[in-house]
Amino acid sequence: MTEKNKKTGIKSWPKDDRPREKLLKKGPGALSNSELLAIQLRTGVQGNSAIDLARKMLDKFGTFRNMSHSDIRDWKEFKGLGPAKIAQIKAALEIGRRFREDEVVRTKQKIATAGDVVNIIMPQIRDLKTEVFKVVYLNSNNGIIDIADAAVGTVNQAAPIVREIIHSALQKFAASIICVHNHPSANITPSPEDKKITSELTAACNVMGIRMLDHIIIGDGSYFSFADSAC
Repeated sequence: MTEKNKKTGIKSWPKDDRPREKLLKKGPGALSNSELLAIQLRTGVQGNSAIDLARKMLDKFGTFRNMSHSDIRDWKEFKGLGPAKIAQIKAALEIGRRFREDEVVRTKQKIATAGDVVNIIMPQIRDLKTEVFKVVYLNSNNGIIDIADAAVGTVNQAAPIVREIIHSALQKFAASIICVHNHPSANITPSPEDKKITSELTAACNVMGIRMLDHIIIGDGSYFSFADSAC
């Protein structure tokens, strides 16, 4: 480490100003985004402390959401930052996303409209580059039992399996389901495949005494609801 780095590295800061010590003393809410990210980094790279590197990352990606949806190629400019560290950061961001999802399930939020579902799921999938097909499992009062991935597809196609969705609904004692998937193209117009899977799921649900309440397609800031379009 150069003499300059010795003087400017986080270890040279007063203890109360160091991100890790500050978090333990004041709680995570007292830290800035760059300080939280610096704790994940633990160490900097040549010429940059962990906090300097964290600031540069946030300058590039703008938000943690953008960072979580980034590709490994987007990180090339950060010299000295290896794949293990990038994986660690993205894992921490995924833990945060799942925590928010668990909070929704824990509070048994009730679903009254397609918009209620969109508000929960859109932040998770609107920026994805591949299609993800999710199922929201509901109890008889339209409270959320669980939200689970049924399939992860290619750029323009997901292939959920009707039997597995129905099986999961029965295991969870779900009274009804709502299916949700994203269109990476941001075009929310249903494809022939979207219409086909909706029809097949509705028929299978009817046979098993489960209500198929809706199938929602999410774009970037907009959505299409099969249930609303049928009204």
